[in-house]
Amino acid sequence: MKDTFLLDIDDTLLDFCRLEREQIAALLTRFGERADGEIAARFHAINDGLWKAFERGEVTRERLVVQRFEVLKAEFSLRAEARAMAERFLEGMRTHACLFAGAREFLAELSRRGRLYAVTNGAGDVQRSHMAATGILPFFSALFISEEVGHRKPSAEYAAYVAAHIPGFSPARSLYLGDSLTSDMVCAKLLGTDFILFCPAGMVQGYGGMAAQTYGEVLALADAL
Repeated sequence: MKDTFLLDIDDTLLDFCRLEREQIAALLTRFGERADGEIAARFHAINDGLWKAFERGEVTRERLVVQRFEVLKAEFSLRAEARAMAERFLEGMRTHACLFAGAREFLAELSRRGRLYAVTNGAGDVQRSHMAATGILPFFSALFISEEVGHRKPSAEYAAYVAAHIPGFSPARSLYLGDSLTSDMVCAKLLGTDFILFCPAGMVQGYGGMAAQTYGEVLALADAL
């Protein structure tokens, strides 16, 4: 029986992709730039690539938040200054949040089964603001935010910190849920826990492990472990 649940936040509980699209459109409009689907899609690709580089230790978070706009500015010949866009984008991200449908009920059910812990690479102030605004913060016993922990997910140091700071941590009684194979699955392996890939947009081709497209499927898989 699983009674310790390690949960990624962005694109697992919070609809980060939707928030990102909305905020990049609002940002570009504010700076008098064209705001269309092409630029939003390219920003997502740039951002995703840089976060994967962060996971590998190739770029710092501080550099990432500006570099993504430097790349976007160069590719689309934007007039706005990259650092100014970066600052306004983070302001918008802090003040808005989008929760996946059913996420709150899912967390309520998990909390009846055991303890919940957040495992995330997101910025500390942004994550706490989002979790508070959407009403999910009280479900968690602790938040393991890489910026606050001092180690990036999925480094061995991050996993060791998480294991050491969960009272009575037992890998056999723990279950990790996340949307990333490069971050969450790796972290779950380092922790020695079972892992479920959350993929509401569709199953990931070539992945042979446990996966769920809905929270109901997550619970069904957890029941079978």
